[in-house]
Amino acid sequence: MIIQDVINDASKKLRENKISSHIIDAELLLSNLMSVPREFLILNGNKLVTPEINNKYKKFVKRRINNEPVAYIIGKKEFWSTDFIVNKSTLVPRPETELLIYKIIKFFKNKKINVLDIGTGSGCILLSILKELVYSRGIGIDISKMTIRTAIENSKRLKVSNRVRFKAVDINEFNEGKYDLIVSNPPYIPTKDLKKLTKDIVNYEPIVALNGGKDGLDLIKKVIYKSVKLLKKNGLLAIEIGNKQYTKISNILIKNGFKEIGRECDYNKNIRCIISTKL
Repeated sequence: MIIQDVINDASKKLRENKISSHIIDAELLLSNLMSVPREFLILNGNKLVTPEINNKYKKFVKRRINNEPVAYIIGKKEFWSTDFIVNKSTLVPRPETELLIYKIIKFFKNKKINVLDIGTGSGCILLSILKELVYSRGIGIDISKMTIRTAIENSKRLKVSNRVRFKAVDINEFNEGKYDLIVSNPPYIPTKDLKKLTKDIVNYEPIVALNGGKDGLDLIKKVIYKSVKLLKKNGLLAIEIGNKQYTKISNILIKNGFKEIGRECDYNKNIRCIISTKL
């Protein structure tokens, strides 16, 4: 079969199984197996797909029909123009998290800073910051040892491993160093709302990285309390938050000696990150 027919067949099957991103998913899965960019598939639709590739592709499509995220199937996800290794121990990086990176890079441009990333996951936030701030160093912590191994591998791929350390540790037990910037994308989904998540999230992504407790603020509070101790005076705390959490989190920040200096909204105009300074 030729490329175009293989993609069309897969896209149809995905659409029939209510996969809304059926076209792009079909293209991503095949481009990964063929080790070519998606543009190649579009420009070379009449080229033949080998039987070996086609058989592997059918297995990939079947996994996607079962709602497994494309990122887990192919083992990577693009974030900040870089492919990050991901697996079922890490969350799949989201485009809205890039809003946090953008704000941080703009503030610290050309500066040398020390960064702490709490709940680092794949390391995508910390490593993207270090990729842009070439004089800076950082440490990422996470409770999962497997996640930390993934972050270390990503640091090597981005060639910043000489400027970063990763440590498997609970936030409550970490008391190392002082930082110019503390950044975190903590679990912020209220426990009762987990069941409302789509199947590709709730059935595959690590619940520990999603569940923010009764009101979604359990881990966010811990990040703020820890930042009081570990952030330098006038240092920045940058946190990604969930929908309709801004007012409560803003009040917690004020009560703990922080002053908001910036915020970013997603494409639906929901406030998704808060940047504060320690007074």
